[in-house]
Amino acid sequence: MSTYNELLKKVDKKNLPAHVAIIMDGNGRWAKKRHLARVKGHEQGSKVVKSIVETASNLGIDVLSLYAFSKENWNRPREEVDALMQLLHRYLLVESNNLIKNGVRLSIIGDLKSLSPTLRELISDVRIRSKNNTGTRVVIALSYSGRYEIVEAVKAVINDVQRKKIAVEDVNEDVFAGYLFTKGLPDPDLLIRTSAEKRISNFMLWQIAYTELYITKTLWPDFTKEEFLKSIISFQKRERRFGMTGDQLISQQDSSRGHSLNE
Repeated sequence: MSTYNELLKKVDKKNLPAHVAIIMDGNGRWAKKRHLARVKGHEQGSKVVKSIVETASNLGIDVLSLYAFSKENWNRPREEVDALMQLLHRYLLVESNNLIKNGVRLSIIGDLKSLSPTLRELISDVRIRSKNNTGTRVVIALSYSGRYEIVEAVKAVINDVQRKKIAVEDVNEDVFAGYLFTKGLPDPDLLIRTSAEKRISNFMLWQIAYTELYITKTLWPDFTKEEFLKSIISFQKRERRFGMTGDQLISQQDSSRGHSLNE
């Protein structure tokens, strides 16, 4: 098994994904396999979050998005939801100082109105204290739904058209992206899903149109910084064509190199 340092040597620092998104799945199954309460899986999962944020920051990843809690997750047993909210509150309270000290900028996206006033206040405080940081931007999707995000964006576009802030004919993909929760951020280059599930679970539906997928059998509480590096290495071996043929891509790259040499 390759060590962290061995894998790190294989990572091309000049070809890092600008934005890595992760669907952190498998906490409950991890706990069940060990005959533990589901909350124990979430607790272990929060420790992995800390490790992966540190690894992404050390690598120089610009944006790391973590799918922490979906709008559908509110339908889970009350005791599990309460435990998750308490865990998130504790994480932000304890870890925010370290994140901010290390230059991390923290954002929370989703239907934040559904959160408790205490948690909303804490989120606002962390946002303000980290807003001038220039390191990795960590985006936590909380009470989030890709469909909800798109519907809210459509409402905002309609509102601005009615108020004559924009004209209908001016609405294009770039303009629409400016109404999403991820406004100003690059779309994910790489989406990691743990626990081997082969679905995207209503996560960043607009943003992942051309995102590379990395699906691992590893349950989130067992996900290591070594496997995170493996996902980056896998990404770097892929040819991203964005609808073009391989020959077109090579021609475009050659043309870009030619421009660079002539400048």
